[in-house]
Amino acid sequence: MLSSTRTRTTLRRGRLLLVAFVLCGALGASLFVVAGKAEQRNDEHVHHAAATTAPHSARTSPPPFVASTARTFSQLMGDAMNVMNDSMARAPMNASADHDFASMMVPHHQGAVDMAKAELLYGTNPVLRRLAQEIIVTQGSEIAVMRAELARPRSAAQSSVQSSVQSHVQSPAQAFPPIKR
Repeated sequence: MLSSTRTRTTLRRGRLLLVAFVLCGALGASLFVVAGKAEQRNDEHVHHAAATTAPHSARTSPPPFVASTARTFSQLMGDAMNVMNDSMARAPMNASADHDFASMMVPHHQGAVDMAKAELLYGTNPVLRRLAQEIIVTQGSEIAVMRAELARPRSAAQSSVQSSVQSHVQSPAQAFPPIKR
């Protein structure tokens, strides 16, 4: 009984750490997007890749991620990060929140799946190995959902409603004017 309680507590802690990691990643990604929006000119659609110096076409993509014991754990994690960052920088953006969210999250989730594969190759902690297995399954299915949504054609009505809603949404400064004392 005590062992199963410890295991459940450890799993809960692991899940909380994962949630914290995901939230930190989402916050970081949103900061990159906000920074990119500040540089937006002439209705060009930009995202966090705007901070890179070389244009996408001038850079070569890293080789695809391959989980193999021929590479060290650190090398695999670096490979996963390089592939994820490159894929996110190349993600097609069109200024639709739904599209751009899914477009950026697919490579982000794939990066997590790749890192989880490295954990399964080298990790020994049973809680983290189980978490890695869950990441592979859940984020893999989430990738499939996002790809399906990206492939679904949008109707003109959906685009029109989104544009209308965006034009009526207030910025935080408009919605919450400063308090004068």
